[in-house]
Amino acid sequence: MTIAHDDIRVDERSTSVSTMSMAAALNLALADAIQSDPEVVVFGEDVGALGGVFRITDGLTARFGEERCFDTPLAESGIVGTAVGMAMNGMRPVVELQFDAFALPAFEQIVSHVAKLGNRTRGVVRMPLVIRIPFGGGIGGVEHHCDSSEAYYAHTPGLTVLSPSTPQDAYSMLRAAIASPDPVIFLEPKKLYWTKGEVDTSVSAEIGTARIARDGTDVTLLAYGASVPLALEAAEVAASEGRSVQVVDIRSLSPFDDATVTAAVRATGRAVVIAEAPGYASVASEIQARVFERCFEYLEAPVRRVTGFDTPFAPPKLEHWYLPDVDRVLDAIDSLHWEDECGEDES
Repeated sequence: MTIAHDDIRVDERSTSVSTMSMAAALNLALADAIQSDPEVVVFGEDVGALGGVFRITDGLTARFGEERCFDTPLAESGIVGTAVGMAMNGMRPVVELQFDAFALPAFEQIVSHVAKLGNRTRGVVRMPLVIRIPFGGGIGGVEHHCDSSEAYYAHTPGLTVLSPSTPQDAYSMLRAAIASPDPVIFLEPKKLYWTKGEVDTSVSAEIGTARIARDGTDVTLLAYGASVPLALEAAEVAASEGRSVQVVDIRSLSPFDDATVTAAVRATGRAVVIAEAPGYASVASEIQARVFERCFEYLEAPVRRVTGFDTPFAPPKLEHWYLPDVDRVLDAIDSLHWEDECGEDES
């Protein structure tokens, strides 16, 4: 029997506030989802006894049993294909694809079936499944372990694409993703797994909303995932130089929060988009285009981008040259044709 999921489930959550890492916040979100909904199952390569390569699923099998959190063969297309069958029949699978590029063998399943079954059946069959993918650089890995493949998924109609940057959002957004009736690609910035922050388990996240991470009046930095802490660091340095820098955490790549982004950029008149992925045909390109289309009359300068380079990912010793850094962000800010009170170009 096929069960259509028309609800976005909201469970009654007890309030608990504590400081934890992003990895711990994701683990807690999975545990709370399993405990609150008997249809939620977690599976993937090494997620059981080992607890996952990054230990995100640590302890879930011991706590809930192998029927709720279990290991699979090393076959990503089989993992996602199994999840499709489960979702079609009323379950809510959460699968882990061990590294970003390891998800590519399952790409056909994701694009041809996960993303399209709802539309293909006119909403009769829904896909309430979450595909968790650790992504991005910053860990000294090589090309198959540090890809930023978000553009492939954001380009695909039918997929929700999320990427948290804080432990709070990691918890709240993963709970929202699991409760959603539609498929979610949940991109976890592996560089941030061990960063810490306060998590309030009573806080809910709304899919499709951006977050103002820092207020400012001179320029808006638009970032997501691991680029958000970089943007905040650059904003601090810029503040010491007399710039008031706003930071927007995009966090929902699809659907995109045009309202928040547009209002933020219109308020400052200048914008820089920051992302680790190569710049050509990227999510950063889409964000830049949307800002131009909606804010053109408010812009004091062209919208700049600071991204990874259009090359394969760099080897570990050269990684720091590939990834965006504070200096590149500050250079982009300085290129925005600032004028002093007399109307003269500061540069």
